[in-house]
Amino acid sequence: MVSFYDPMNKSDLARVELILKNEGIGYFMRRETEKGIGPLQILVSEEDVPRAEEALLSH
Repeated sequence: MVSFYDPMNKSDLARVELILKNEGIGYFMRRETEKGIGPLQILVSEEDVPRAEEALLSH
């Protein structure tokens, strides 16, 4: 899994989760402890990154 997206807030997180779910792209979330970065990071498999980026840009 590689870092894919850093949601800015809960609504941004929900939007990206919905897009990934609708596209059938598996993802994982991990807590981020570094200040200045959102509270969660969204990770996807390396091979899914191009498809996830395309899905995010088209919505």
